[in-house]
Amino acid sequence: MLSVGPLTERHEENVSDTSAEASALQTTIHRGLSSVERLSLAVEMSEMVRALSVARLSREHPDWSDSQLNRELLRYAFHSTSTTLPAPLL
Repeated sequence: MLSVGPLTERHEENVSDTSAEASALQTTIHRGLSSVERLSLAVEMSEMVRALSVARLSREHPDWSDSQLNRELLRYAFHSTSTTLPAPLL
């Protein structure tokens, strides 16, 4: 992971919660996957992150509708500092 220190000083940091052995095994498994399998894995992970994010927002804002939750998720995903989003397409 790359971090930026004071002024323009740059530091390389290797921060991981995965052991070197587990990481090597993971790499070996990933290299054995076809392109379609890697894409499928990426989509599955993306959907999981989205579901976890929506669950967190639902806990924090139990009164919000699905539409409000989805709009907040988009705002968060694109790092928007604006409190307004474009009108829904529907």
